[in-house]
Amino acid sequence: MDPELWTAVDDHIVATLLPADDVLDATLADSTAAGLPEIQVAANQGKLLELLVRMSGARRVLEVGTLGGYSTIWLARGLPADGTLVTLEVQLRHAGVARANLDRAGFGNRVDVRVGPAADTLASMVAEGTEPFDFVFLDADKGGYPTYLARAVELSRPGTVIVADNVVRGGALVDPDTTDPNALGVQRFLAAAAADPRLDGTAVQTVGSKGHDGFALLVVGD
Repeated sequence: MDPELWTAVDDHIVATLLPADDVLDATLADSTAAGLPEIQVAANQGKLLELLVRMSGARRVLEVGTLGGYSTIWLARGLPADGTLVTLEVQLRHAGVARANLDRAGFGNRVDVRVGPAADTLASMVAEGTEPFDFVFLDADKGGYPTYLARAVELSRPGTVIVADNVVRGGALVDPDTTDPNALGVQRFLAAAAADPRLDGTAVQTVGSKGHDGFALLVVGD
């Protein structure tokens, strides 16, 4: 276990493959200055999200967990010019920071930041008959993941891609005695994904500047 090495490898990957980016640097700086927790995805993970959106051909993206808008910008960059993104954030202050960051990045008119408990917002979207999304990214409170997954599937179509971050929890995922609500949430999330015949997918553990964790990748079927 060598977190310093993991971080060094991530830094090398970013320095080699990702050009300097003033917009994203400013997004991180302003989020930190506003006192937001520094729990956003790493740069190489953000690039992966951009590529997945582009590869899937998504035109409509749903994000659960906006924070300062860092991952939101990566997701939006993967969309075509007429693509749209809806992102859900429980904290009004976080949403304000995200909106300013999105405006600076040029996505303010294409990203709808909705404030409130995600479970409530998602339920309202289902009830309203919201048009299905092509790509969904879950990166919010892990205890809510099972609910977010259920609503995400209801807001999907055959072929929709669902990515859920932080599903390994430093190995707590496999601790049968854990009382950590985050670990319990991802355990229930993966069990729900396995039990839903409409979903096909996997989960991959990762190491890097964000420590030992991982993500789930699911595709909605008929």
